[in-house]
Amino acid sequence: MAPRLLAKALDTALDRTVVPGFSKIGYAVRRHLPTWPADPAPGVLDGKHVVVTGATSGLGEATAYQLSRLGAHVHLVVRNAEKAARIAATLPGPSTTWVCDLGDLDSVRECAAALLADGPPLDAIVHNAGAMPATRTESPQGHELSMSIHVLGPVLLTDLLLPKLAGREARVVLVTSGGMYAQALPVEDPDYERGEYAPPTAYARSKRTQVELLPVLGERWAPADIAVYVMHPGWAATPGVTESLPTFDKLMGPILRDADQGADTTTWLVGAQPRPRGGGLWMDRAERPTAYFGRNGATSDERQRMWQWVADAAGVTP
Repeated sequence: MAPRLLAKALDTALDRTVVPGFSKIGYAVRRHLPTWPADPAPGVLDGKHVVVTGATSGLGEATAYQLSRLGAHVHLVVRNAEKAARIAATLPGPSTTWVCDLGDLDSVRECAAALLADGPPLDAIVHNAGAMPATRTESPQGHELSMSIHVLGPVLLTDLLLPKLAGREARVVLVTSGGMYAQALPVEDPDYERGEYAPPTAYARSKRTQVELLPVLGERWAPADIAVYVMHPGWAATPGVTESLPTFDKLMGPILRDADQGADTTTWLVGAQPRPRGGGLWMDRAERPTAYFGRNGATSDERQRMWQWVADAAGVTP
């Protein structure tokens, strides 16, 4: 027991000090602790079908490759079919490409209809697609684009695909960001219509929304036997970080995780047996606090109000 207690204490210390825990230092230390869970078994996803959104670069590309290596048939849900073809050629297993813009709810509905008509039963969805617009940008439906891509699109796509997911002990993973710790749930201004627009703030607000809606989504999709997770990849070197946060990338570059390290916990959540308990925020194969010292955490009433807005905006029954 003593080594495991010490390992948990070290893990917690890494988490609370942020920089070591979120960087490749934390990943390297944790994977050598006795509390590190075993890797998914080779071939554990043979015959399984997994959707990965935003699979043409960064964490999405790494996730698609890792899942394919475990035997999954990976369904690449992407905006650019040509980029998807390049990724598909590198995967060790079969894949199918579906064109979809997660920020456009009409495109989401079209993609879901195609998957329902022609796709197989699904065992998992990884919502990895992301964006950080340099200026306030609206989706075709008039919503702030970060919120549309990170929250509205994933909720709608999952809801529409429930017939393909139900009864299969399916798993849904939303990829979040550590930036959400710095923001509260934007209940009063979900579309960021007030004040001066700041891209990192918009991004973090949408990611906080993902985290705070976990209890609601978990309850909503539980009758279909779906476990829902939010996964924090730590600080990873991806094209999105380089393009959107060049100063952060330059300062933290030497200690940023690579894409494979950032995607590790997503792959583990999809492949681990037995299925991990749903409903948590995960990083480095362990559940993490959704807020530190109560800062920026949401109340149950705030979650319900935010969910009502999301349901109305996405066009689903709340």
